[in-house]
Amino acid sequence: MYEVLVKSAPAAVEAGASAYRHTALVFLERGAARHPGRVAVVDERSSYTYGQLFSRARRAGSGLIAGGYAGAPVVLFMEKGSLMLAAMFGVLAAGGCYVPVDMAAPVERSRAVLKASGARAVIAAASDREAARERFPEADVLAAEELVECPVDVAGLARVARGIVDSDAAYVLFTSGSTGTPKGVVVSHRAIVDFVGTFVETFGLRPDDILGNQAPFDFDVSVKDIYGSLAAGARLVILPRRLFSAPSELMDALRAHRVTVMVWAVAALCLLSALRGLERADLPRVRFVMFSGEVMPPHHLRLWMERLPQARFVNLYGPTEVTCNCLFHEVDRERAYGDGLPLGEPFSNRRVLVLDGAGHEVRGSGEVGELYVGGSALASGYAGDDERTARAFVRNPLQPLVRETLYRTGDLVRLGDGGELFFCGRADNQIKHLGHRIELEEIDAAFERQPGVLRCRCAYDARRQRICAFVEGADLDVRALRHAAARVLPGPFVPAAVVPVETMPLTKNGKVDRAELLRLHADRRAVSPN
Repeated sequence: MYEVLVKSAPAAVEAGASAYRHTALVFLERGAARHPGRVAVVDERSSYTYGQLFSRARRAGSGLIAGGYAGAPVVLFMEKGSLMLAAMFGVLAAGGCYVPVDMAAPVERSRAVLKASGARAVIAAASDREAARERFPEADVLAAEELVECPVDVAGLARVARGIVDSDAAYVLFTSGSTGTPKGVVVSHRAIVDFVGTFVETFGLRPDDILGNQAPFDFDVSVKDIYGSLAAGARLVILPRRLFSAPSELMDALRAHRVTVMVWAVAALCLLSALRGLERADLPRVRFVMFSGEVMPPHHLRLWMERLPQARFVNLYGPTEVTCNCLFHEVDRERAYGDGLPLGEPFSNRRVLVLDGAGHEVRGSGEVGELYVGGSALASGYAGDDERTARAFVRNPLQPLVRETLYRTGDLVRLGDGGELFFCGRADNQIKHLGHRIELEEIDAAFERQPGVLRCRCAYDARRQRICAFVEGADLDVRALRHAAARVLPGPFVPAAVVPVETMPLTKNGKVDRAELLRLHADRRAVSPN
């Protein structure tokens, strides 16, 4: 089977030339040429070598071209795994862009994504084809298993490859929009190649690395796993979602697969440590733990660092619109971090600016401004939404000669004494309460500094006009906690309600869902101010 698949690879690749040098497929193409027999990806059911994965991608691309979907967006309605990867790369080989959709998402949201993306085709596993047809009645539903067995159209693939330019869309990831309508972040081949090459070089990812994938493929944390492993010539191990509610099994899987690199969402790390999954952690091969998505609670970080003394921990920052990350900070085990973890320094070829409301650069220690990001790895904009794109992707006010685009993150940061940047909260998570502008993350941090508090997330109850703090921890005295917070927070910042919770609900993107916390515990009694 392996020999047949490798023989179907194009002669140009075998000879060292590249058909996809300007595209995100270049990493897989290069791996298939240099080490076709090396394992590229492993999931619960199967594994593909680099040669096999590239061959299946070309077969899927040929099938899409034959079906009339060349250069088109294609929705992927699949559980993450090796087959989904082959389908994703097949879409790229056909000159299109892939649009992953969470299979557990509400039907109306899924249909909104299909409409916004402009896709006519949906790829699903054969076992899920009928479910896909019910969910997307207006789309053509294609079986992934059939696509990856299509005959290779060498001439058709070559023709399509010649027409791809690096500014073409490679994927569209839909995130929550402030209006309730999903917004599709369009990311180009150029942005992926730029960021991934820098990411691998910065952290020295190697061919002997094994990356343990946590994130779903519709979440941009997975982009680092997928393309980072291919760029390094490494192996990707896709960990199924069910393991994250079974800590002992997850630890066994990480150890059995000899995982060396973990690029995970903060919420996933916190979930594992909160469920006491670290108590039996024996992961001596892990050399990197990189985390992103939200602020890492100090208690959970300490637990992980104690259990993995050999590992390097890295705080990554960046929204989907900047293609994964733009800042990074490697945690210093000897530093106290009294002001919290800094966001770090920019990756190569990233411009990071802190601007005030008038567009002037913020330079003074202790001053707060909004973070703006520039560089060639920025997303192209939002799918079919020029107005939203124009609001978020703006001209650099400090560059008068030519137009340079910056992404306005909406994140507020404070400049530290040494020029370090510290996350202060969201501009759109800022509330007005009792005449004061308040960042909820500031209150979170105050509670997380109290003994026994594992994590705190606050939400604003607009109906009752009060701040509610939701805290995780064992045997917490909520009245004492509130008084302790009152000693370090201004009066209007002190929550009216402190509510102990066992777990915190997550959004689809793996962040704590503050609105859902408020809804679940709306009727809990507030702690008396006295």
